[in-house]
Amino acid sequence: MKPNGMMTIGEAAARSSVPPKTIRFYEEAGIIKPAARTENHYRVYSDADVETLRFVQRARMLGFPLKDVAELLELYHDRKRASREVKKLALKHVAALDRKLAELTAMRNTIAVLAERCQGNDRPACPILAELGATEH
Repeated sequence: MKPNGMMTIGEAAARSSVPPKTIRFYEEAGIIKPAARTENHYRVYSDADVETLRFVQRARMLGFPLKDVAELLELYHDRKRASREVKKLALKHVAALDRKLAELTAMRNTIAVLAERCQGNDRPACPILAELGATEH
């Protein structure tokens, strides 16, 4: 029997939009605290737990790595935090996204050039495959 005001992992998953498997992963990884347990060892969650899951989900949707999510969550719960620490994490993430964006843009441009050079006809010659099969760069 679950205590009043508490919900099962399925209910917490539905309310937070975080699948049960992911909730268990976050617990095992130490991102969120382990759920309370009933006498028969079922996990139970509170409204505060659902709020935490939503926070983690939003941070993950913005691409923050798990290590940074854990730190952001710690700062979120620390009412004496300095906002400079939050900003520092956010700017570090922006810089990582900028690097990734530059890498993706370079990949996209290389593929676009190769596709432009490919005749795209019935003949077997294809610069895309030739580039992928090249032994040196």
